Amino acid sequence: MNSIIQVSELDSFLIAIIVLFLGYFINSKVKVLRKYNIPEPIVGGLIVAIVITIMHTQGYDITFQLSLKDTLMQMFFATVGLAASLKLLAKGGSRVFLFLGVATLFIIIQNAVGVSMSKLLGLDPLLGLMVGSITLSGGHGTGAAWSQTFADNYGLQTLELSMAAATFGLVMGGIIGGPVAQRLIDKFNLKSDFGGACENHHIDHPDLVTYSEYEEDRITSKNTIETLFILLICVAGAAHVKEVIDSFGISWLRIPDFVYSLFIGVFITNICESTKVYKINHETVDALGTISLSLFLAMALMSLQLWELLGLALPMLAILAVQTIVLAVFAYFVTFRIMGKNYDAAVIAGGHCGFGMGATPTAVMNMGSLVSRNGPSPQAFMVVPIVGAFFIDIANLIILQTYISFIQ
Repeated sequence: MNSIIQVSELDSFLIAIIVLFLGYFINSKVKVLRKYNIPEPIVGGLIVAIVITIMHTQGYDITFQLSLKDTLMQMFFATVGLAASLKLLAKGGSRVFLFLGVATLFIIIQNAVGVSMSKLLGLDPLLGLMVGSITLSGGHGTGAAWSQTFADNYGLQTLELSMAAATFGLVMGGIIGGPVAQRLIDKFNLKSDFGGACENHHIDHPDLVTYSEYEEDRITSKNTIETLFILLICVAGAAHVKEVIDSFGISWLRIPDFVYSLFIGVFITNICESTKVYKINHETVDALGTISLSLFLAMALMSLQLWELLGLALPMLAILAVQTIVLAVFAYFVTFRIMGKNYDAAVIAGGHCGFGMGATPTAVMNMGSLVSRNGPSPQAFMVVPIVGAFFIDIANLIILQTYISFIQ
């Protein structure tokens, strides 16, 4: 049994910041990482995860205390909600359902690839669903839930496989999103409607939230405290709303906490906009959103247990490799074209790579890296999180049940 090294809360937080600095430093020195917009948390987090994996093989396990991780994620999605004014929702509301259709189509393809390859390799086709939308579009939580179902109903022990497959997807989704979208941006010479990355967008567009780490934000201690207060209302309110919804006993409605944070943010910003009681400072929202997302992703990546991937059998790795290629091709040729063949569509395609293989925060990380270098895309930041965080789970559940009914 390995010796366990416990890292304190404060030290874990410091290491998360070091992970970001490490990613910034390496990206500044390696041109190919900058060219294809590989996010800094992926770069720094993977290096730390590799070091921890090496220590694991030497008999030492490091555990971080990262209690702030989920709060930071909810704070970020609250800023997404605060950026969604009625004007923006009116402009892009239909695109949410258009993208939902695209993402649903891909889930059908994703499971078809998993089931077909499992049969081709002589494996149980149910395992194809586990290395399909269950873990790739669904993530770790969905994988754990379905592992229990597979064990109870079909006698298949898939928990370790599901965790490893979800980890693989999380990493690959963050790696392929930037190159796919950047290739589209360069090939078609796409530009943001709000100007390039080096401009100060908040002068001409004070209500714009860019999630660009290079944006010059004119913020004060007062509006920082006020905005932080609003974000914490969203986070605390999400917990209470979830508690009330769960009390109705709707077991199939498994909505993540951060979805409630997002919709509370939408409610607050539009109430403020319509009543004129308070004007939300969007530059401060922008800065706090970027900080929250960066720290959350650094914490998520540095705590990955990469040694779980070593337990994947070669056939499963082959299926996952094909799934990665299929998603990259689908996002490039299908998502981009259906979503409009413009700059926003390219950023959405990069985001699709994130949650199609990993999770909604991975999608947002991909898009954040892209807009930092190419210019704002508020539409992408509205469409992708809403679909990836909520609607796609419902579509995934229906599609999985359909596949299982045909397999069994």
